[in-house]
Amino acid sequence: MNNEKNNMPKYPQSYWLEAKQLQYQSLDGNTKTDVVIIGSGITGITSAYLLAKEGLKVILLDAGEVLAGTTGHTTAKVTAQHGLIYDELIEHFGIEQARLYYEAQADAIKMIEKEAANINCDFSNESSFIYATNDQYSEKLTFEYDAYKRLGIIGQLKESIPFSIPTTGVLEMNNQAQFHPVKYLEGLLKRFIDLGGTVYEQTTVVDIEEGKQPVVITNKGHRILCNYVVMASHSPFLKWKGLYFSRLLPERSYVIAIESDDDFEGNMYYCANNPVRSIRATTSEETGKKLILIGGEGHKTGKGINTYQHYETLQAFSNEVFGEKPITFRWSAQDLTSLDKIPYIGPITSNENNIFVATGYRKWGMTNGTAAGILLKDLITEQHTPYQELFNPSRFHANPSIKNFITYNADVAGQLIKGKLEPEFKHPEDLANNEGGLVKVDGKRRGCYRDDDGQLHIVDTTCTHLGCETEWNAGDRTWDCPCHGSRFSYDGEVIEGPATEPLEKMD
Repeated sequence: MNNEKNNMPKYPQSYWLEAKQLQYQSLDGNTKTDVVIIGSGITGITSAYLLAKEGLKVILLDAGEVLAGTTGHTTAKVTAQHGLIYDELIEHFGIEQARLYYEAQADAIKMIEKEAANINCDFSNESSFIYATNDQYSEKLTFEYDAYKRLGIIGQLKESIPFSIPTTGVLEMNNQAQFHPVKYLEGLLKRFIDLGGTVYEQTTVVDIEEGKQPVVITNKGHRILCNYVVMASHSPFLKWKGLYFSRLLPERSYVIAIESDDDFEGNMYYCANNPVRSIRATTSEETGKKLILIGGEGHKTGKGINTYQHYETLQAFSNEVFGEKPITFRWSAQDLTSLDKIPYIGPITSNENNIFVATGYRKWGMTNGTAAGILLKDLITEQHTPYQELFNPSRFHANPSIKNFITYNADVAGQLIKGKLEPEFKHPEDLANNEGGLVKVDGKRRGCYRDDDGQLHIVDTTCTHLGCETEWNAGDRTWDCPCHGSRFSYDGEVIEGPATEPLEKMD
């Protein structure tokens, strides 16, 4: 259903999830296995599949539905061109570590291409382009190209891209790819099941008992005894293990999909400077027309103010570049960035050897998530891997980690205090249908949303993770925590961790 005022879909919905077919039961009792994997995005599914191929008995769990998280809300670029990253990696960590980062992404692309050869998932080889629209970033593109040459990455500088966007520089990386992530990962899921794997949906993990054989505990009290646990749930949910909530920056970004009869020359595009924009295309399953995906408008979770405006800003950009076209889908995603921009993949702490995490992909989850699956398989099966130290979650590099740790957590402290101050309240009776906001009920701060039927949904807005106050996200109809990125549905259910408990319902 479209908003008549601006031709915008009324509710967010990912195009990729339209193709989702597989469903699974929830866990209904105690059990045991070799490996429990928590989270069924690209990391969880890839690692589950690879471990099952090694002969291990694997259970894959998801608190909601498979693929409904960040993986189902991606732009699905299969590329090692992760913005302007390689010059920075060389500066901070040296050429060998930068080369390892690139090689991990290249290995991930090779795996995806190999597996996709027998899965109908719209896989296609494409070039990836970063472009700049000002002189400062044009110079940075030149530095990045120099880094490519030092690392042996095939690429070249260009002058323009095939759109009406004035550019000051363009950097191409050859031999990259794109695909349909849901089709690809459902293909891997089917292979995983054929190998003896098990999947449970609607199964929320709330704790892990440590030991030689860890025990995974669900919110219904069911217990799974295992040898290894992989936390592939995007945000690690064990509060004090590794303090990941203090070492990850949660950000939201937005995507609109426009349908076009015009030719699209292919390839993938990313603007290096602000405002960041991402452009790629696919073919609509329903109409056979080109569906152009336009992304951008990133901001720290819980700080989007009027989040609906981010979609409108992308629409204005789309109209300027592609002309006025119908918007058929809109959606948003959450991404996490580590202190040094390299993902955390490996043992949850330096003292653990059977509980693993994978997080902090910095919006480049298709290759980083696949690389994580490969690395986790190697760690659990004790195979040699050159990437263990690079991605080790217990690493610490003074530059840039100290600066970013202080910046991240000073902001969190400010948000914790700000959230307890008296905000501007609405009156419940003034909320229109499909409108939400902060209200006072019996003198206490509450969150209120009125649905399309006029029914009010009232929750306690205090985040169940560490007590920050959540903010209303009008564009996605969610309550978002500005401290550590937890997100809740309008009626309080957990959508995104690190929180594991829902907001308290007050109606």
